[in-house]
Amino acid sequence: MILGLSLVGLTVPVQGQMASRSGQGGGLPQAAKAEELFALANESRVQAGFGKLEWDPELAAAALKHCLRMAAEGPISHQYGGEADLTTRAGEAGARFSLIEENIAVGPFPATIHQGWLNSPPHRANLLSRDVDHVGIAVVLAQGVLFAVEDFSRATPQLRQAEIEGKIAGLLRTASVTVRRDATDARAACALDRGLPKLVSPDQPQFVVRWQDSDLSHLPANLSASLSSGRYKQAEVGSCAPRNVEGAFTIYRVAVLLY
Repeated sequence: MILGLSLVGLTVPVQGQMASRSGQGGGLPQAAKAEELFALANESRVQAGFGKLEWDPELAAAALKHCLRMAAEGPISHQYGGEADLTTRAGEAGARFSLIEENIAVGPFPATIHQGWLNSPPHRANLLSRDVDHVGIAVVLAQGVLFAVEDFSRATPQLRQAEIEGKIAGLLRTASVTVRRDATDARAACALDRGLPKLVSPDQPQFVVRWQDSDLSHLPANLSASLSSGRYKQAEVGSCAPRNVEGAFTIYRVAVLLY
């Protein structure tokens, strides 16, 4: 029996019973041990002054698939020959995110594994990150030890075009700008890298900004500065497909025309 602890951590800049959460089947010992790791993670986060993580069943499914592979392969790793990388595994399981991180380990007990992660700076950083809000955990008992995977993410919903535009429009209205209903020109401008398309509107916009972000809670600094000048009274918002986005990372692309 291996009594030591082996750890590896990875970061990629991206309710009901735990038995059903973990995807390992009801009543199995592994499910209870995954539940213990989940409770320990949130206990440590609360003690450190961070918010609790929410359970993500898609991340748990991805974690379990990889955990089974670790138990079969022996030496733990974030990726084995012929296996997809972390972001692809999570995306194929249905998770959507703007950040994803992973801790893996093999050890005798959940508490030992958790403490080992806390004692290791890179693993602790993943576990106590302010930037993550969801987790999926899997534990597999094999060869007399526990193989464990924790996949953390900052979950980001996949919004429809009108929903994206609505969120940005709400921010523009707080700056006392009237938002035009027709998004045709802004959507066409969004699809360009620079310049303007052939406009439907008879008047030319005086300011154009395009950006990509996973966070729709704020406007870009240059757009906010232009709005604060008081020169603009109307705006048009358009969203389109983002550029150069890999796998399951959720990024929004937006254009705003100011008049």
